[in-house]
Amino acid sequence: MISRRSGLRVAIRLESPRQEDVMRLLAALDAYLESLYPPESNHILDVDTLCAPDIRFARRGGEALGCGALRIDSTGYGEVKRMFVHPEARGQKLGRAILMRIEKQASREGLEWMRLETGIHQAAALALYRRAGYAERGPFGEYRSDPLSHFFEKSIDPGAKRRAARGG
Repeated sequence: MISRRSGLRVAIRLESPRQEDVMRLLAALDAYLESLYPPESNHILDVDTLCAPDIRFARRGGEALGCGALRIDSTGYGEVKRMFVHPEARGQKLGRAILMRIEKQASREGLEWMRLETGIHQAAALALYRRAGYAERGPFGEYRSDPLSHFFEKSIDPGAKRRAARGG
C-alpha cells in the first residue's frame, strides 16, 4: 500500500507481536486505553494471547505504525482486537487498510461475521467501523453491557475459503 499523503510504501502483513518495536506500539495502545477507561472497561489481549490469533502490522521504513488482530471465536465468528495506529501515522488510512486485511483473513477462514467492542471515547475508531459497514449490536461472547462500550458486527463473505478450495 502506498500512502497518498506521505508517498511512502506501507506493508501490512502477518508478524509476531514479540518484536521490540511492536511491543512499544502495543504499550502505547495500552497507555492510551488506560488513559480513557477504568480497568474493568478495558478488554486488552496480552502479548501471549496475541501470539495465537492473526495479527497484522503496518510498517513504513521498517517501523511498526499500526496493528490489528483477528481473534477467531470457538462459536464461529471473528473478532477485531488491538486496532491501533500510532498518532504520528494517522490520517493515512492505515486503520482502514488493517481492518480490510483482518476481514480478508476472516473470509479465508470461512467466517461469516465480524464483531468488535470499542470504547465511547474513541471517535475515530467509531467512525472507521461505521464507514466500514459495522452496525451496532448488543454485547457478545464474554462481554457484558458497559456504558463505556459500543459493540458492532458486520456480515462478511465467507466464500473466499470455498473458492480457494475449488481452485478459483
